[in-house]
Amino acid sequence: MSEKPQKRLLSIPEANQILAKIDMEKADQIQKRTLDYTTKFSKAEPDAAKKLRKQLEEETGLSAEEAVELVNISPKSVEELRTFTSGWRKLLSTETLEKILKILHSKA
Repeated sequence: MSEKPQKRLLSIPEANQILAKIDMEKADQIQKRTLDYTTKFSKAEPDAAKKLRKQLEEETGLSAEEAVELVNISPKSVEELRTFTSGWRKLLSTETLEKILKILHSKA
């Protein structure tokens, strides 16, 4: 029996950190393009992204998937944040949204 590959959620900065360790001489086209994408769109350092994700989950009750999405996007305002959270089919209070923004902006 072959083992199934392990799956885990990664933010863009975390994925970038992993891909940066690959020998680009041996990398396939998808790995190279993904590294290029993650390099261009990382909005935090990998360690900061992990901390933000954990803090969002613990302090605001977001799921791991929701926290990763917000770390990747890094919204700047309550209005922008509402745009993303409206698709989650759960209503977050303005107080919670403001707390999320405060956590996301603490990375600076």
